[in-house]
Amino acid sequence: MDISSHVPAPPPRWVENFARFGLVAKGIVYCLVGILAFMAAFELSGSSEQEAGKTGVFQFILDQPFGRVLLGIVALGLLCYSIWRFIEAGYDTEDKGSGAKGIGRRIGYAFSGLVYGALAVLAGKMVLSNGGGSGGGDSRQTLASELLQQPFGQWLVGIVAISTMLVGLYQIYRGVSDKYKKQVQHAGLNHDIEGMMIRAGKIGYIARGIVWIIIGYLFLKAALASNPQEAGGSSSAFKFLEDSSYGSFLLGAVALGLICYGVFMFMRAKYQAINT
Repeated sequence: MDISSHVPAPPPRWVENFARFGLVAKGIVYCLVGILAFMAAFELSGSSEQEAGKTGVFQFILDQPFGRVLLGIVALGLLCYSIWRFIEAGYDTEDKGSGAKGIGRRIGYAFSGLVYGALAVLAGKMVLSNGGGSGGGDSRQTLASELLQQPFGQWLVGIVAISTMLVGLYQIYRGVSDKYKKQVQHAGLNHDIEGMMIRAGKIGYIARGIVWIIIGYLFLKAALASNPQEAGGSSSAFKFLEDSSYGSFLLGAVALGLICYGVFMFMRAKYQAINT
């Protein structure tokens, strides 16, 4: 008996609503990351690179009027996005197939689901805690520390580093090669909106790829030095850019790119056809 034949398919409308809500939440996070990173680049309102990381963004939301409610909505949206990615991976709603390339893409969807699920949990914990979420920004250092304690720990951290940099390179390739354009062009949009989405997506993917590559490089430094303190997340990547030559301009450019990526998520939420 084929057990899978008795498992009900996910309700299409349910999946579509989750996807659109999740894309909006992701867009909010990336727009705020970009805004806070831009403010940190030019030292506006005393902002720092640390505040532009994911934990800093969640704390920023929490500090606003009705912050717990707002952050709770964002956490729920990120959870919806995570569930949608797992559905894409498990049900192959994008019709990637069972070949090596298709399996690779579906594994990527599942990995994305894990990442945004973890962010949803972090945001949820900050909503439920009394003083916000301290220490969340050191999650990469915690991961590096735990891996370094394992047999062949430096190799494990090195694998994480190379994998992260490859993800970053793929993001840049995706933007430069316009591979994401199929999602936009199949939505049946008018020429002006389609052009705006394509430009925002290109800039956003490139900026996102740069951040991933820097995070991977920091993991590589941690592996080579066997020092987990060298690892870091997006806030550490922003500091790396800020400390470079013409750092304020580099960080400002990447920040604007991340804002574009957030806007691209909003446009996807409104216009993209969601396969269910």
